[in-house]
Amino acid sequence: MMIQLQVALTHLTGRRRQTLVSLTGVVLGVAFFLAVSSLMAGSERDFIKRLVDNSPHVTVSDDYRRPRTQPAELRWAAGAVGISNVKPQTETRGIRGYREKLAFVESLPGLRAAPVLAGSAVLTFAGREQGVTLWGVVPKSLESVSTIKEKMIAGSLGALDANPNGIIIGQGLAKKFNLGLGRNLSVTAAGGGTRAMKVVGIFRTGNANYDESQTFTALKRAQVLFGRSNRVNRFLIQLDDAYAARALAQRIEAVIGYKAVSWVEASEDILSVLVVRNTIMYSVVSAILVVASFGIYNTLSTIVLEKTRDIAILKSMGFHARDVRLIFLFEGLIIGVIGSLFGLALGAGLMYALSQVQLKPPGVTDRVFLPIWWGAGQFALAAAFAMASCLLAAYLPARRAGRVHPVEILRGAA
Repeated sequence: MMIQLQVALTHLTGRRRQTLVSLTGVVLGVAFFLAVSSLMAGSERDFIKRLVDNSPHVTVSDDYRRPRTQPAELRWAAGAVGISNVKPQTETRGIRGYREKLAFVESLPGLRAAPVLAGSAVLTFAGREQGVTLWGVVPKSLESVSTIKEKMIAGSLGALDANPNGIIIGQGLAKKFNLGLGRNLSVTAAGGGTRAMKVVGIFRTGNANYDESQTFTALKRAQVLFGRSNRVNRFLIQLDDAYAARALAQRIEAVIGYKAVSWVEASEDILSVLVVRNTIMYSVVSAILVVASFGIYNTLSTIVLEKTRDIAILKSMGFHARDVRLIFLFEGLIIGVIGSLFGLALGAGLMYALSQVQLKPPGVTDRVFLPIWWGAGQFALAAAFAMASCLLAAYLPARRAGRVHPVEILRGAA
């Protein structure tokens, strides 16, 4: 094994210019592969984070995936006459026995859940009216499943516990109505309940529509306003592993009966776009290493042609075809290893440089940095693809060298 390695090193050092060109191609290929793939992976994770972490991983609502079977159909399942267009009985909407169902959800490992009563309301202040979505929440529970605590620019979510008539509004609505902390406004719920409420907090998410239309109050106050005592109509669930949301949603729905929708199900069209985007990205950056591998192929093929007589002598001295093949595979491996190490170092430098780039999208007040993913998987993927390309480029010349017939070559040379 050491003899084959020594011969491989001799071949590479004997053609330094060609070896350096091949090595440079691998280094640049690995560096750009790593920089581009880490940028794309970072942007995908940043997008998923914005999409997922700012919204529940699983939402359980007071709806059913399939309409409930009517009593007549249950009583006469094989009846000759079917009943259609039956108007459901008027009832107070909400998740029945929500405390028991919430207790079951919270007993599952790796998640946090919060009960919410959501409905429509109209805010009135100084003669101006604004339709909003009003959420009745338990502050501590909501903080565990959302990032609203981080978005507060005045007051706090916990102020709802201290002030039962408190309300938290978005910055867009506060500017529109010229509201500040401590100001009173009138809230009229869709059911007709009206209450004077005090602004105890203001948040800013950067989503103009959300900041103008979303409000929060204490759960008990919302139950009184909407006339739904001891009812909620949503469970917001956040998981430690966001990608386990689909399976968990199916399990919860099977047990409690109410419709449970995971973020994966709600965003299937967006996720399919990300898959296509990643396929295109990896195809493009992989092409760089494929082009670099042609340089290795050209170098080793030239060595095989020039060293045909030397190969014949080695085989006449007792080297097997596999030994000769191993020499040239070692040459591809050496270029791959050295190129990968320097390429990873250069790629890390490019990643750091890209992470310092600041952008200011049109209409956005805050500057943002390019998202870079520093995961070990990206480095391993770049190195693995480089090694595979180098070995594949070395295989064909190695196979040709292994087929050299020493008798014919030496006889021709004589």
